[in-house]
Amino acid sequence: MESTALWTETVPGGATWSHVLKRGTALRMTDLEGGANVAAYFLNFEIPAERFNLPDTLKAQHTARLTKGHVLYSDMGRILCSITEDTVGWHDPLCGFSNNALVEKKYGKASYQQARNEWHQNARDGLVVELGKYGMGARDLHATVNFFSKVTVDETGNLCYTPNNSSPGSYVELRAEMNVLVILNTCQHPLDPGSKYKPRPVEVSISRVSPARTNDPCRMLCSENTRGFILTELFFL
Repeated sequence: MESTALWTETVPGGATWSHVLKRGTALRMTDLEGGANVAAYFLNFEIPAERFNLPDTLKAQHTARLTKGHVLYSDMGRILCSITEDTVGWHDPLCGFSNNALVEKKYGKASYQQARNEWHQNARDGLVVELGKYGMGARDLHATVNFFSKVTVDETGNLCYTPNNSSPGSYVELRAEMNVLVILNTCQHPLDPGSKYKPRPVEVSISRVSPARTNDPCRMLCSENTRGFILTELFFL
């Protein structure tokens, strides 16, 4: 996709970041070191009660993973973002995010007073704090997507995490189909088997992009997506 870069910055491991991604722009996330995880949450910035709907996103596109060509549905049946570029190939929508109890059990307790910038953070608290900047709180946080992480399900129903699913330099790009409040957290995946607290940084880059055309691959993936784009376009009339 041809684009013009507007902004680039690095989000450290364990940090939380947010931005109102405008319709007509795209967000590229790049795994700088390999093995990153980004828990991502999405809301319609103009009507925050409209937010990312994980069940509809998966069942409408008949998938249990996300990659290029898929879209992220809101609970109003509209398209928040489209995945237009992806060198990873598999992003986990199933496993949610870490919380304080999980992080403390796996990695031990390390407060800011003890460890300063090396303190052990968790995704839930980071996401809730970031929501607070927009007048929301814990009740407004629902399902997220874990970008760069791969989780499969075996024949007995067990969730199987794939370590280092993403290599250094891998990226995924999201095109905003609405004015979307995007909240990202770079804490480790809740199923990461490593015993050491070591969240990885990611680079985020915002670019100007062309709107989806009538033959856009994300729009044409399935009839449900076509209807989703029509509903989104009606919202902006």
